[in-house]
Amino acid sequence: MFGVALPLKVDDFTRIIKKPKAPVVGMVAQFMLLPGLSTLAAYILNVPAEYAAGMILIACCPGGSISNMVTYLARGNVAVSVSMSAASSLMAIFMTPFNFAFYGSLLPQTQGMIQSIAIDASNILLLIITILAIPMVAGMYIGNRFPRFVAMAEKPFRVLTFTVLLVVVLGILSQNLEALKLFGAMLAALLIGQNAMAMLVGYLSARMTGLPVPDQRAITFEVGIQNSVLGVAIIVTFYPDMFGMLQIVGMWGMWHLVSGLILAHIWSRKSITSKAEPVLEVKAG
Repeated sequence: MFGVALPLKVDDFTRIIKKPKAPVVGMVAQFMLLPGLSTLAAYILNVPAEYAAGMILIACCPGGSISNMVTYLARGNVAVSVSMSAASSLMAIFMTPFNFAFYGSLLPQTQGMIQSIAIDASNILLLIITILAIPMVAGMYIGNRFPRFVAMAEKPFRVLTFTVLLVVVLGILSQNLEALKLFGAMLAALLIGQNAMAMLVGYLSARMTGLPVPDQRAITFEVGIQNSVLGVAIIVTFYPDMFGMLQIVGMWGMWHLVSGLILAHIWSRKSITSKAEPVLEVKAG
């Protein structure tokens, strides 16, 4: 996160405050569209109760901090990504329990198993301060104080960030080979399909509202990379006997790193423009 913050300026965030369209679009996609579409998919596919509950829970979680680093690698708008991560984490204190209870009550197979959950606000605030605020302030200070260092360090930091995330993915894979064997083709299809849907929801929401390409990339990752650690903590606390939920949410934490790195690598090699995409208009007559 320190490396991600090096090229950022205070103006990057003041522009978002003055024109908050991108974070608002992202929040709607994250807390409304994704949970609703995940619930609809579970209903249409008649997903078993525990797996359906896992799909709904992960869709109700806020974006994970990894999304900031992946957005950085994809040359997306890091300021939008960081703003969304902080705001969605705070909103999750209320929105995650509400959405999980609401959408879980809509599915016949999950109606009887949903119970009230609560998220510790102090833990969320501590997470935002330690994972986002401190390294961001330090990185922005060094970046603004020593611009030559930023110019020299940007490429090495991108390589370092990609390498660290790749090592994390390989480490998780090696530690969970047995779990992957037990996961099964059907669950893998559910997981990969839902994650692809989440990425697509974020991308299309940003594109159809005419946001610039860097914002589109940031919102794609914010909606597609969820805070699976929070989801696992909720399951361990409130649903310790529901292994199916744990499979979906736990494996999401591995897969969104894989899908995020692949997409970030593809986008990092494509030319980028800051101009807004044209919005489709329908004229009467």
